[in-house]
Amino acid sequence: MSGPTAEVAGVDGGVVQRALAAEITRVREDRPGRPPHVLDVGGGSGAWAVPLARLGCAVTVVDNSPNALAALQRRAREAGVAELVTAVQGDVDALAEVVPAGGADLVLGHGLLEVVDDAAAAVDALATATAGGGAVSLLVAGRYGAVLTRTLTGKLAEARALLTDPDGRFGPGDALRRRLDAASLRGLLESTGALRVELLQGDGVLDCWVPGAVRDGGPAVAREIAELEHLAAAAAPLLDVAARLHVLARRT
Repeated sequence: MSGPTAEVAGVDGGVVQRALAAEITRVREDRPGRPPHVLDVGGGSGAWAVPLARLGCAVTVVDNSPNALAALQRRAREAGVAELVTAVQGDVDALAEVVPAGGADLVLGHGLLEVVDDAAAAVDALATATAGGGAVSLLVAGRYGAVLTRTLTGKLAEARALLTDPDGRFGPGDALRRRLDAASLRGLLESTGALRVELLQGDGVLDCWVPGAVRDGGPAVAREIAELEHLAAAAAPLLDVAARLHVLARRT
């Protein structure tokens, strides 16, 4: 793998990175002569931001943790992209106070909807920050993937709770405020009236179930697993059992 996809895949490898790389390519073609502007809300220490900056994107990371932002700046310096990465302390509840409306070509909210108080308000804020024709990328914890994981590990009470709780939580000790399925995620985005879902795929559909003995089979096996995961990500019957759900929605 070479080019933008390979660079973005350095974050975590897989289908999400391919989608982001394709979107960055689209922005460059539509707006030549300037770097794509990416807004990463809740981006922490830059797991997504720094690889995108290495592609030449100007990335603004908004996070409420000063420690995470310090780690982001250190990471950006080490990667030689400090001039392309801007750290802003804040959160999605007051996003309009720290970034301009309609200023970003691509807005990331990865791992965000699981932890915010109001998921619908967060989606509205992300959409408002996105330029017309730009895209919002969300990566969220999947409800049914969590049910399956708990069942296979014998945590049946937690599996039952995850399946029946309105927010997909297993109890008061759950660190997440919600888990989503494909239908609820799509509905949440499209209810704003400002976003149109273009891509809804699974992330971690089959690769997490590959036995360790098989996974240790070397580069050829790793490629085979990656190819299998890429095929499974778009398979509708498998989508809802993914560990995470990824959506790319276009700002209308």
